Amino acid sequence: MPGRTSWSWTRGRGLAAVAVLVAALLAFPGVVPNTVGNLGSLLETFLPWGGLAVPVLTVLALLRRSAIAMVSLALLAAVWAALFGARLLPADRGTAHDLTVLQHNVNDENPDPEGTARALAQAGADLIALEELTPDILPVYEAALSPGHPHHAVVGTVGLWSRYPLADSRPVDIRPVGVEGDWSRGLRSTARTPSGDLAVYVAHLPSVRIRLPDGFGTGRRDESAAALGAAIAAEELDRIVLLGDFNSTLDDRGLAPVTSRMTPAEEGFGFSWPAAFPMARIDHVMTRAATPVTTWTLPATGSDHLAVAARIKL
Repeated sequence: MPGRTSWSWTRGRGLAAVAVLVAALLAFPGVVPNTVGNLGSLLETFLPWGGLAVPVLTVLALLRRSAIAMVSLALLAAVWAALFGARLLPADRGTAHDLTVLQHNVNDENPDPEGTARALAQAGADLIALEELTPDILPVYEAALSPGHPHHAVVGTVGLWSRYPLADSRPVDIRPVGVEGDWSRGLRSTARTPSGDLAVYVAHLPSVRIRLPDGFGTGRRDESAAALGAAIAAEELDRIVLLGDFNSTLDDRGLAPVTSRMTPAEEGFGFSWPAAFPMARIDHVMTRAATPVTTWTLPATGSDHLAVAARIKL
């Protein structure tokens, strides 16, 4: 029957509404509040994946032969492309740079720390930041990294290895209220590079979990982000490189105390977690008074995170 095979402007209004809603959430995720289960932060953590609505809704719109749904899908596709399309472009790793840095949460339950350490040593980075270092495994990384990176500093479970001398290495207090025991996940050091002194921060913010009935538990992570942001604001050196596992994406408002003060290396999607099927970039390189020129993830190691590398122009 003609009515069943021709395109219609009346069928598929529900699909059109869903497409417009997804487009609005992509463009304005801040309208979703964090007052109930931190739903806003949860949305922002996986924001790029909203693009999956395009093929799903397209199939349904074609089956319904809905003209209004197809127009709405064009809007959704345009919004996604405007926000994330540039990340699909290939990286130019030949861009002039002064420094290559590497960030990796090595996983305290890594079944192959020796292999992970070898891969990091061979990556060609000038600075290597590591998280989830444990006392029994630390010697493995020291042995593998020290030949090419003779200068290093370790505070608690975070460490920094450098080709260049390090000075004034000290802890950075990012401990959330109520966290007890031996918890130290922040480090600050001065790298004496050929281009001048550079403040290097390494941080590992608390993990987040989705639990009922509380929802997306970001409270402690957000407290640590605020403390880290305050430390960066008080830094006397102009140039800063910040490396770490922040358990947060750049879109997440919980990381605003840090991202509002820094320039992130965000070329491409660079999903870094979980390593088996990366869905979010929670490992970051950020700078102040320096320019990230390219960034990429390295092949998987024994960790549940992928290592993130970046080249920086000082």
